[in-house]
This record gives sequence, C-alpha cells and structure tokens, in this order.
Amino acid sequence: IEPDRRWFGNTRVINQKELEYFRQELQARLTNNYSVLLKSKHLPLLLLQDHQKQARAHLLDTELFEHAFGPKGKRKRPQLSSLDYESLIKKADDSQDAFEEKHASSKLPKDEEEDGLRDLVRHNMFEKGQSKRIWGELYKVLDSSDVVVQVLDARDPMGTRCYHLEKHLKENAKHKHLVFLLNKCDLIPAWATKGWLRTLSRDYPTLAFHASINKSFGKGSLLSVLRQFARLRSDKQAISVGFVGYPNVGKSSVINTLRSKTVCKVAPIPGETKVWQYITMTKRIFLIDCPGVVYQNNDTETDVVLKGVVRVTNLDDASEHIGEVLRRVKKEHLQRAYKIQDCQG
Repeated sequence: IEPDRRWFGNTRVINQKELEYFRQELQARLTNNYSVLLKSKHLPLLLLQDHQKQARAHLLDTELFEHAFGPKGKRKRPQLSSLDYESLIKKADDSQDAFEEKHASSKLPKDEEEDGLRDLVRHNMFEKGQSKRIWGELYKVLDSSDVVVQVLDARDPMGTRCYHLEKHLKENAKHKHLVFLLNKCDLIPAWATKGWLRTLSRDYPTLAFHASINKSFGKGSLLSVLRQFARLRSDKQAISVGFVGYPNVGKSSVINTLRSKTVCKVAPIPGETKVWQYITMTKRIFLIDCPGVVYQNNDTETDVVLKGVVRVTNLDDASEHIGEVLRRVKKEHLQRAYKIQDCQG
C-alpha cells in the first residue's frame, strides 16, 4: 500500500444538519415527475428514505422479560390479541372491511345485485387483455425498460389510462421514468388536444402524437425526449424504452413511425401484438413493443367496446352500443361527419 494519509482518512464527511437539508431537498424533487436524479450511485439514498413509521409495542412496560421467560416466569400462556372466538371474528371482519376499502375498484358495480349475481352472463371476449400471459408480458417489458411510455387514445385519455401501472411504478420502480403519449390526436380538435395536454401534464410529461410513417406529428419531440433520457443515463451502454397501454391505442404504430418503416405488425383491430419484441432505434436506444393490457375495473360492455378492446366483428349485435355513442356525440357532429340531412334521437 502506498504510504499516503489519504488511504487512512475519511474521504467524505457530512454532518447531521447537511444530511437533513439534503434529505428534505431530495424528497421535494422526487415528488416532481419532471426532475431527474443524476449519479444516484454516489448518494446514500438508504439514509434519505423515510421508513414507514410503525407503532412500537412496549412489551417491557406491560410485562418484564423475567416474568415471561426463565425460572421466575409467571405467565402460563401467551397473551394473544384475540382471547375468545367472538373477538377473533370481529378482528377478521375489520380486516376484511379494510381490505375492501383499499381495493375499492374490485367491488361490484352499482347495477349488480348485492348477492353478486348478474342478469346476463358476460362473454369472455370482454375480458381481453386481462389474462395472466398478457400481464406476464407487461411485467417483462417493465422490468427491461428504463423509460416507460404509456400510449393513450386521444379520444378517451382517462379511459385508456392504467392507474394500476402508474401505482406499480411509483411503489416498486421509482428509478424508471414514465411519459404519457397522446396518440391519435388527429381525430380530435386542436383545442381538445391542448386541454388534455394541460390536464395530463400535471401528473407526468405528456406529448401529443400522430402515428404515421409518411405524415406524422410529434415525432421530433418524442425523439428529443428519448435522446435526453439517453444522455442522462450516460452510465449505461444503452437504454430501453417500453411502450405500454390499452389494446388498439397505436403502440406498434408509434414504433413504426419512429423507425420510419414497418418493423412491428400493425392492424386496425385490437390484439394484433401477441408477445413483446425488441426493436433497435439507435446504438443507445432500444424500443420494446408490448401487447395491450386491460386492468380489471367496473367498465360496462359498452365502455369496453368504445375503448376498442373488443373487435367489432365479434359482436353479436353491435347496434346495442349505438345509444351510448349518440349520448356522447352531439347531433350536429354526426350530421357533418356522415353527411346526414336530419336525424332523430
């Protein structure tokens, strides 16, 4: 070993006040989805994390250790939280109520009866995108991605938004970056696109996009953002960008637009992408295509059809869902789109 005093001294010293100040500043930045933490490997992040405060059980205040164990032990049986059958049942009911309140989305819709029965049997085609295989493909993409791009349908951004995915990334993958991509913005007015960009940008960075190999919109902005992430991750040889979202929102079309050629199989019907696949964008950027995923919620069959999850050709009677379309769209818009002189209803 070289006889240098630097080998035997502290290389980095920080006092408690500086650590507390840095911890407060870091917590304020981590809640901002537009801030990026650089060189996280050189920071003692474990010292800065807020551990969940748990109520400590003051066992020694109620009973001494010598009275419970050893030759002087006086306790003949352990002190349980539930000493009788009634208190055990009450505790189990309280736990069940707390679980149902936490997972409120799994409750039955209001139109269902209290006994959990429905008037009609729901066809399994309305459960597309919810299989274990599809979710397995999604988690493969999430584990392999440094940046996650959630593609939303501009016609129904909140309906095609997966809150479960956002919650999963916040809790289990805070180091991954999430970006919203508002696709198919050419199908809605410009003022509506501006409004959705302003609303969604409050939560995550949001970009407007129109997927087309020849006449695209927003391609330059998306490429610029991906290059910025690649520069921020200079410690890695390459970054992977995963495209996730509902079926038929245009994930594969976005990748084809970025590559300016057909590299992913696309179709105007949902369920065309079956498995995840890697596509090379540049030497430092890789794109990952993912099958469409639908989180289990309280959507009706009409909501599922209007979101594009189900192929219309598989419906027995598509006219059942026309009423909801007429309720959402104004009469004058239908007349102008389909060149109808007059219509009733």
